[in-house]
Amino acid sequence: MIIAALCFLTGIVLVQQVPDLTPLGYPMFLGAALGFSIWRRRWHALFLFLGMAWAILFALTRLADRLPEQLEGIDMPVTGRIIGLPLSEDHRIRFDFAPTPNEPRLPSRIRLTWYQSDAVVKTGQSWRFTVKLKRPHGAANPGGFDYERWLFSEGIGATGYIRGAPPPKLIEDAAPADVAGLRQALADRLSGLATNATSLALIRALTLGDGSQITQAQWAVFRMTGTTHLIVISGSHIGLIAGFVYFLTLKFWARTGLLSWPPPRIAALIALLAAVFYAVLAGFAVPTRRAVIMLAIAMAAVIWQRNTRPCNTLAAALLAVLVADPLAVLSAGFWLSFFAVGLILFAVAGRLQKPNLFSGALKLHGVTSLGLAPFLLFFFQQVSFVAPLANLIAVPVISVIVLPLSLLGLLLLPFSSAAAGLLLMPADYVLQGLMWLLIQMAQIPAATINHPAPSYWTLLAAIPGALLLLAPFGTPSRWLGGVMLLPLMFTDTGRPAPGEIRMALLDVGQGLAVSVQTANHRLVYDTGPQFSAESDMGLNVVLPFLHAQGVERIDTLIVSHGDNDHVGGAQSILNALPVTLILTSAPDSLKEHTSSLCKAGQSWQWDKVTFTMLAPDQLDPATDNNNSCVLKIQSAHGAILLTGDIEAVAESWLVGRYGKGLRADILIAPHHGSKTSSTRAFLEAVEPRYVLIPSGYRNQFGHPHPSVLARYRDLGIPWLTSADSGAILVNLGEQRMTVAAYRELDEKYWRARRPSSSPSNLLSVFAEYVP
Repeated sequence: MIIAALCFLTGIVLVQQVPDLTPLGYPMFLGAALGFSIWRRRWHALFLFLGMAWAILFALTRLADRLPEQLEGIDMPVTGRIIGLPLSEDHRIRFDFAPTPNEPRLPSRIRLTWYQSDAVVKTGQSWRFTVKLKRPHGAANPGGFDYERWLFSEGIGATGYIRGAPPPKLIEDAAPADVAGLRQALADRLSGLATNATSLALIRALTLGDGSQITQAQWAVFRMTGTTHLIVISGSHIGLIAGFVYFLTLKFWARTGLLSWPPPRIAALIALLAAVFYAVLAGFAVPTRRAVIMLAIAMAAVIWQRNTRPCNTLAAALLAVLVADPLAVLSAGFWLSFFAVGLILFAVAGRLQKPNLFSGALKLHGVTSLGLAPFLLFFFQQVSFVAPLANLIAVPVISVIVLPLSLLGLLLLPFSSAAAGLLLMPADYVLQGLMWLLIQMAQIPAATINHPAPSYWTLLAAIPGALLLLAPFGTPSRWLGGVMLLPLMFTDTGRPAPGEIRMALLDVGQGLAVSVQTANHRLVYDTGPQFSAESDMGLNVVLPFLHAQGVERIDTLIVSHGDNDHVGGAQSILNALPVTLILTSAPDSLKEHTSSLCKAGQSWQWDKVTFTMLAPDQLDPATDNNNSCVLKIQSAHGAILLTGDIEAVAESWLVGRYGKGLRADILIAPHHGSKTSSTRAFLEAVEPRYVLIPSGYRNQFGHPHPSVLARYRDLGIPWLTSADSGAILVNLGEQRMTVAAYRELDEKYWRARRPSSSPSNLLSVFAEYVP
């Protein structure tokens, strides 16, 4: 069973590395491989190929449930039902929507945003909207969150927004007996209680699976203390409730005398039903479904009175989860949950000496922290050193006090808010105390480390290394486990040589963010947009990219001007990393920090690379775009020109002042390729070999403008857009200049592909030797 499950898992994982599932060669190969495996009775190979075949079939079915390209960007009426608890923030409402089956052109699940709405939107309601949709698309950056992968694994086939005309119409409210209506009613009643906001957000997360009200600052505390798993409903919560119900039912049934039905069987059945009820109450999200399947396998062994080995039960659960949803392997939670259970079994199974409660708990938290460290580095580029101690305190507090009180209080809400409030009051006080303690632990120097993600090969060596290190005392060559873990600490991201320039135009949607690296220095030019108080591209894209590169400080941060799509992420970056110097043309946008005005004539040199500020000469109060800091970066190997949002007036001034001094190999398109920029005179002065256009996918401004692309084409200048290419990585080296699109470098079958209508000179990955 164990080998069969691992072979099935390996087959599914191999499919996720394939960039394209459409070639007909795959089914032909798998059909032949399956037939050969059955004929030769190679059962392990059979499970491997079965895993591959099932993953491909499941993925193709999911890919087919996406919005057709011809329906993108057009207004269309849609009728359907709201699923999941809606999220309201900053005058907008976001929710998932299931169109009615008589909408054959639409995916079975779409994600909608309703801007500037005061409507009361609740899960389970049926509505008629006019929507504008687009196919799943997200930022694609090294080290960043893969939003398209998340949409794909969640089964969301389109995203979009609701149009104001014709007015949306509520067709029907959710039925009170409906699960969705029950969840919404409980959420509404819970919000009406006079409870601390922080505690209320955590209680909603622990009982209803709704973590939308937890702030980014709170999530940061949980990450730094390694306690995020306690807030997200997963196997530990489901297992805790099931175990609690199992114990009570077992004791109660044994006292009834109805022994014709064995108490363990009845207890296992009731515990499983309780776990299913809790999972449904929490929205039956992917992690809870996975946990229920795992628990069902374990409870089935008790109900059928099978004395199975724990490792076989875990393998059966793994196989069942993968059959139910092979895309579970795309989630970090899948790997962390199964490996954590495996580590616990490895640490406690077959041990002759039984430790006391405290030392046993300390050992388990230490084992899981060390054993999961390779995965945490791989998925999140972060490891917490205070996690064992934090979990030693937080796990019993959440498990024994907060979660039972919260669930009992929630179940009492429909009958008596006062009684529910009495139960939730101690949970509130305990959570406030726990949060205070976790915040103090998170502020301990070196509580966490950020480290570049290890390679696949380093991870594959570290996993058996961790197991060997955690083996019982007396195991031969146990010390080799530490040696196998060492490569995790020495991940080499590679530094450029003196005179070499590495630039990354990051994919931040409709905005701009650029990272420039020399041999010993780092510059960040603009930081992308801010969407809300809890979300911005500095936090979501720039910082993950810098962490993946092993950056611990920024030497210079340049904010070209004060528009949100350029300054929006600055605060998050400044809060997370030390910055030596801030240059900007809009110091009022960074009042909390000491900054200097960028001004024509400023110049400095790093590692044989010269940085020169070309503009602005004087700030123009009538325009913000033309005040942008214009930076030229030059070395013996080439030059890059960063232009911000300058328009025709500023371009004309630059041409008049510098002329051919503007010459650069790489030009970041002024103002995202707007029709007010990229004048012919400016382009002829710069003579760029390539133009890189920072623009959002199907953005509302129509950037880049067709007339600008036509001008590039007339002048024979190839271009790339971040909307189609993701992050664009440039390297100006001693003998070679390379420009690469991240979507091509890290191609995945679930990611959006370049439209077939793209111009022929829209290059994806290219390189040339610099004479």
